Amino acid sequence: MLDRCSATAVDKTRVVVLSTDANFTQSVRSILGAKVKIELSVIDPELLADQAKLQIDDGAIVIIDLNATRHEDLSALQCLMTEIRHRAPVIVVTQASSEMVPCELLQMRITDVLVKPVTPIELVRACSRATQSATHNEMKEAQICTFLPATGGVGATTLAIQSALTLHGSKSRGNQSTCLIDLDFHHGACADYLDIEPRLDLKEIEPNPKRLDRQLLECMLSHHSSGLTVIAAPNAPIEMRPFDPNAVMSLLNLVCECFDYIVIDLPRTWNSWTDKILLGSNKLFLVSEMTVPGLRRTKRLIAEISKRLGQAPHPKVVVNRFERRLFSPGLRRADIIKVLGDAFAGTVPYNYRLVREAIDRGVSLEEVKRNNNIAVEIRKLILPSAPAVSKSSLRLPVFKTLPEKSGLSQDELAGALAKILPA
Repeated sequence: MLDRCSATAVDKTRVVVLSTDANFTQSVRSILGAKVKIELSVIDPELLADQAKLQIDDGAIVIIDLNATRHEDLSALQCLMTEIRHRAPVIVVTQASSEMVPCELLQMRITDVLVKPVTPIELVRACSRATQSATHNEMKEAQICTFLPATGGVGATTLAIQSALTLHGSKSRGNQSTCLIDLDFHHGACADYLDIEPRLDLKEIEPNPKRLDRQLLECMLSHHSSGLTVIAAPNAPIEMRPFDPNAVMSLLNLVCECFDYIVIDLPRTWNSWTDKILLGSNKLFLVSEMTVPGLRRTKRLIAEISKRLGQAPHPKVVVNRFERRLFSPGLRRADIIKVLGDAFAGTVPYNYRLVREAIDRGVSLEEVKRNNNIAVEIRKLILPSAPAVSKSSLRLPVFKTLPEKSGLSQDELAGALAKILPA
């Protein structure tokens, strides 16, 4: 276990480097060594094995030397990002490889990616960009809430829609923007439930995901009468083909840059990009039904997710269409808690007429009946612990612009760093 290191002096920036590459660490030491106001810590990643944790102090920048072609290394990085949370910007340094590497890192909230060999000026500029991402002592990022049905027909789409409408209409969130994304490209129902036209055209994106920018995205957004932004594609029930993971992840990455809150309605079928979405979600809700087979399947799904992705996703179970039964036979809330344990998040009551009217009219449950029992429970699940802005404990200096000259000597580089770091 790595204990929290003592706080550094206020005029120093702590840089933590995780690498097993001796040449790279030697280069970093020569660039960010004792000549400038940086406290450098070089750590062997193997020391973080066996559930040890990396403790990050205020004012840290984390540089991780990663073999991005190894699935186990990417999984380890995801676990480490979960531990770091939003306390420090993270720069990943990786070997030259395919263009897929950045896509693999999209949902991990990496601040910057550098490809070896890294020049001194590239590394310093990356630290500058990482520092600027923490300007005004806060790091803003999209909060992602994902709904995954444990079985078919459990109402996950309804919960995702109402959760998005709840976030969008929450006065406590001020002007924070919300986007609902329907990732069931074959049988998605979000657009139908909200009575809007689905405008996402994946065929336009798949040939060249890099061409997706904010202007093109704007053309593919749908807008509900409430003001909620929705991303949904026309159904393709008989096409049944896999969709390019690069296109899907590029879309999600851009949406994360444009919105404060993102609610994702996932299909029950596992896709090549499902793992990344689960790992990148701040909240992951598995939606189950109030039946013995439903709870059994949900418990098995939790175990499979844990086995496949480790403990990082932390899935929570919402039992939909819950009915209280005091004296009649059948499952009770105590039975559900006994089966699911800590994974149980709560229940959503059964109110068929209310939901049917909201769907038929394409409106929120609140518009049909204010403070209805379903809306009340959804607010309890969604609102309490979903901050609009992740307040960082960083106390990083704001770097000034570095000179454009790339061939700096060690002395010139040290002098440039001394100027941009606080006295």
